[in-house]
Amino acid sequence: MAAAGGDCDVIMAPAAAPVPHPEAPGLFGGEDEDAGTRREAESFKEQGNAFYAKKDYNEAYNYYTKAIDTWPSNASYYGNRAATLMMLGKFREALGDAQQSVRMDDSFVRGHLREGKCHLCLGNAMAASRCFQRVLELDHKNAQAQQELSNARTVLEYEKIAEADFEKRDFRKVVFCMDRALEFAPACHRFKILKAECLALLGRYPEAQSVASDILRIDATNADALYVRGLCLYYEDCIEKAVQFFVQALRMAPDHDKACVACRNAKALKAKKDEGNKAFKERNYQLAFDLYTEALAIDPNNRKTNAKLYCNRGTVNSKLRKLDEAIDDCTNAIRLDDTYIKAYLRRAQCYMDTEQFEEAVRDYEKVYQTEKTKEHKQLLKNAQLELKKSKRKDYYKILGVDKNASEDEIKKAYRKRALMHHPDRHSSASAEIQKEEEKKFKEVGEAFTILSDPKKKARYDSGQDLEEDGMNMGDFDANNIFKAFFGGPGGFSFEASGPGNFFFQFG
Repeated sequence: MAAAGGDCDVIMAPAAAPVPHPEAPGLFGGEDEDAGTRREAESFKEQGNAFYAKKDYNEAYNYYTKAIDTWPSNASYYGNRAATLMMLGKFREALGDAQQSVRMDDSFVRGHLREGKCHLCLGNAMAASRCFQRVLELDHKNAQAQQELSNARTVLEYEKIAEADFEKRDFRKVVFCMDRALEFAPACHRFKILKAECLALLGRYPEAQSVASDILRIDATNADALYVRGLCLYYEDCIEKAVQFFVQALRMAPDHDKACVACRNAKALKAKKDEGNKAFKERNYQLAFDLYTEALAIDPNNRKTNAKLYCNRGTVNSKLRKLDEAIDDCTNAIRLDDTYIKAYLRRAQCYMDTEQFEEAVRDYEKVYQTEKTKEHKQLLKNAQLELKKSKRKDYYKILGVDKNASEDEIKKAYRKRALMHHPDRHSSASAEIQKEEEKKFKEVGEAFTILSDPKKKARYDSGQDLEEDGMNMGDFDANNIFKAFFGGPGGFSFEASGPGNFFFQFG
């Protein structure tokens, strides 16, 4: 930063003599008074130089101001005060003094350098270039002007690249370009705002908020900074607060196009979402689905709000028993916001309802890792139990009955399936078919043995291991169950009534 102001001008630069007023001191014998005034001004300047050398820039500023007030026609006094203001980071005020110094003396090299440096620090690289080129006209070997001119051209190049990348929505590259440009233009609000806007669009809201807040502390009426603050709140789904900032920005700058569009989108998004919520509460699920879909089309960039809209629509789809669509909506919500616990819970429940237990366990594990509550632990435990149960034989499916089937329904199902798969019925079939039917006959017997016994059925339904009851299904004899069910040996027989047709008789 020390190079920003440069050394103060200890030797007073020659200044163009102002045309004196007829009654001004010195015109008719007032030379002594003029000399005294100049000596007093020089004394103030020398004291300012001393404080500047000690890096006490506030005191240096005060004494340079006294020098200017005492003798306002000296270009070097303005130049020195400009250097001091630059060291204090007050580049806009410094620019005014630097410009005044070169208006008074166009050959004042340090004045042109400081004007150019102020322009560059404020982000006006084109104006800075003109100042440095003027220095080189006065002193073509001036190394500082050559370097600063190169810096100004670098900033212009970064501006050009950033503008193109913003149009291509390559916001990361814009942030990179603005960071590089701000190394040369640390006081440029325009660059900071563009960086902050891109940070917001990248979802880096705390960083964007910080940049905008820094600017608002300096300039509370900066419409661009107000817009970025609103944008961050908008993308964080704080829509009502966001609208307040957009309105404030438009009050400061009624033609602020971005704030106008964002404000319109924010209001439309909130209204449509509220309408969808109202329809859902009224159990008008199809209308709610349509409204959430319309809301999703308003602003694809609002990831957080759209994540909630997808999750809400997923809930609607689950109510409509469109479970696959519900899963897709929850997946979209998670893709937009991978910390959205509600979307994981909703998707996990849909996985449970569609018996995709491994996927359900995975989602519940994610939830429990994030929020270790008793409720989440129980949901995970239930999913793990269902997964374990799903890996065993499904005896209900084997018999073709519902899990809530009565004892009579289980018996009827066994009678039907046992007769369908009995080996005697398939005695004339190929060896491969006989083997397959024998396997099914045995499974039907297993299923009936478990589901017809209340205690075994209860253990099976709870997911417990049946082997703990001493049952070894590998030693199971399906024929004994069949004989017991149909009344023992000789109680029935299969007879052929034609090719491929069988019937059974009871003895």
